[in-house]
Amino acid sequence: MSSLTDRRNAAISRGVGMTTQIYADRAENAEIWDKDGNRYIDFAAGIAVVNTGHRHPKVMAAVRDQLDRFTHTCHQVVPYENYVALAERLNEKVPGPGPKKTIFATTGAEAVENAVKIARHYTGRPAIVAFAGGFHGRTFMGMALTGKVQPYKAGFGPMMSDIWHLPFPNDLHGITQDDAIDALERLFKADLEPERVAAIIVEPVQGEGGFYDAPQGFLARLRKICDSHSILLIADEVQTGFARTGKLFAMEHHGVFADLTTMAKGLGGGLPISAVTGRAEVMDSPAPGGLGGTYAGNPLAVAAAHAVLDVIEEEELCDRAERLGQRLKQRLSALRDEVPEIVDIRGPGFMNAVEFNVAGSDRPNPEFAGRVREEALKRNLILLTCGVYGDVIRFLAPLTIPDDIFAEALDILEESVRAARG
Repeated sequence: MSSLTDRRNAAISRGVGMTTQIYADRAENAEIWDKDGNRYIDFAAGIAVVNTGHRHPKVMAAVRDQLDRFTHTCHQVVPYENYVALAERLNEKVPGPGPKKTIFATTGAEAVENAVKIARHYTGRPAIVAFAGGFHGRTFMGMALTGKVQPYKAGFGPMMSDIWHLPFPNDLHGITQDDAIDALERLFKADLEPERVAAIIVEPVQGEGGFYDAPQGFLARLRKICDSHSILLIADEVQTGFARTGKLFAMEHHGVFADLTTMAKGLGGGLPISAVTGRAEVMDSPAPGGLGGTYAGNPLAVAAAHAVLDVIEEEELCDRAERLGQRLKQRLSALRDEVPEIVDIRGPGFMNAVEFNVAGSDRPNPEFAGRVREEALKRNLILLTCGVYGDVIRFLAPLTIPDDIFAEALDILEESVRAARG
């Protein structure tokens, strides 16, 4: 393994970070085997990409069938029906009244970039408001929107202009939704006239920022403010989408409709595809050629996405996400008395997290979170940290994880949390 690591370090930019030194050889549902035959339980799912598990048989069958037909024509040159059909399905499933329209891209960052382009074109306004702790990608617009400096912004020079950040409501850290709304009103009074704002972009559950769920009522208040100033609301559902939170889209928990919704990750079941779906009149604003990309809506990825939507419905994965999340949170809650570092256990559906403080204080404890992750990896369980302070463990196992493997993982997690205490 060390020789492969040496080759990797010699060949690949160090800017591409690595959470583990596991080099995957094969994977199935919620398990990964490395080049040496070691088996791991995957509680990362490619960062919420394989919600339907590694190599789901229906997804693989759909891709193989498409592979036998054609792999690429560029939809902008020679279009294909499954692209149209997937747009029709998303137009129906994305929350909000119709009519809606959709475009496809390849990555979540591209979806966000296109949503910003569409919003600016439709409104004729330049400014975008985002939130501290939010994550929207690593492109320059994505970085500018992202509310976390390390490692995403540091050293990359001036960010895109006319991007403004607000505090995200987080009772655990002393920020109420009133505080966030007051900050927006102050921004409009002191620095930015609302008539210059094209859109407000928000994750209904912050992902990289720490798995903080927008409190009930907050998104409705944002919607009202947007409507009063003719500002568009963009829901970034790249990580929250496709049954992860117990609904197909997290905005469904809030009964609020965005003008534009960005999605990626879980849509493709492991193949790269992203999308923007929104109000038809907004989506139709750019002229032909203003949107698109050579690989946008690749037919193999589109075929996978159709299968993913089928699997979510047929296997009732929204309901399963709720059950899995409840079991995980109950298991963690049972540890609170003996692990005073645990300050919070949270998350809708199976988009869950545990946050750690220094015992007996309100200071974040990224060291403890790191030890939990390392102890789990020793026991062949893959975990991810997140949060502005790196003090959060996030749980993103496939929604299709078998019950026996899930129980095994929970045992390992419990052992790892105890071991992190020394």
